[in-house]
Amino acid sequence: MNRSHFVRQSLLALCLSLIAASVFAQSQPAKQEYEPQVGQEGKDVVWVPTPQSLVDKMLDMAKVTPKDYVIDLGSGDGRTVITAVKRGARALGIEYNPDMVELSKRSAAKEGVSDKASFVQADLFESDFSQATVITMFLLPEINLKLRPRILDLKPGTRIVSNSFTMGEWKADQTATVGNGCNTWCTALLWIVPAKVEGTWQLPQGELTLKQDFQMISGTLKSGNNATPITNGKLRGDQISFSAGGAQYTGRVSGDAIEGAIKSGRSNSKWHATRAGKPAAAPSRS
Repeated sequence: MNRSHFVRQSLLALCLSLIAASVFAQSQPAKQEYEPQVGQEGKDVVWVPTPQSLVDKMLDMAKVTPKDYVIDLGSGDGRTVITAVKRGARALGIEYNPDMVELSKRSAAKEGVSDKASFVQADLFESDFSQATVITMFLLPEINLKLRPRILDLKPGTRIVSNSFTMGEWKADQTATVGNGCNTWCTALLWIVPAKVEGTWQLPQGELTLKQDFQMISGTLKSGNNATPITNGKLRGDQISFSAGGAQYTGRVSGDAIEGAIKSGRSNSKWHATRAGKPAAAPSRS
């Protein structure tokens, strides 16, 4: 066998090998992208997607704007995060399943919102969500209850929206159900984290003693020897309101101080209070 014949045979063998490899590769099924299955097991809950119509309603109830930072606890396929970002907000999804996290990132890229939509693989109970202005979730009641102490420690006014499941005895500030396009899991519940006001407050003219049950408050307003029970007491974030002695009190809680207005008949005046044991603060003139 001369050299040229050997070279031709070698080249032919190489070509046949390449053709065979190509045919084999084409005959193999393409790798399928991950597709979640409704009801699949997760760390704490099974995965069931929130209907898009309810996602929209939840974000409506929370009044999400471009100023908000939304964190979705158990973000699943990322639809709530992506929808929030389309409203101009920044949003983060916290999800334990790494395949779901990657799926969400791909979806965000396809929707062109990757600049404001982030997803992390993490355990809810080991995650920091203290910077959120809005928290969304579709978790079981027992998970909500475990998270509740941390949620109540968030900044007053933080909005919490849940698909269907409650927070135990902490009653929702608002509940709504959607119909169009939603057949199951169609109820949204909103809570607004209340300021912490329980205790005794000093007023120039007396003393205000408050008892707090989440956003509901009761207590007495004392002036001299007269103690008047307060009624219709409520907190909405850092906004406080109650009635006492025929007057309506409204105000804003700022740490250990409250400033507000009193309306009694046709007269209006201002009031301020400082938490007992704290230095008295001068009332604002603004």
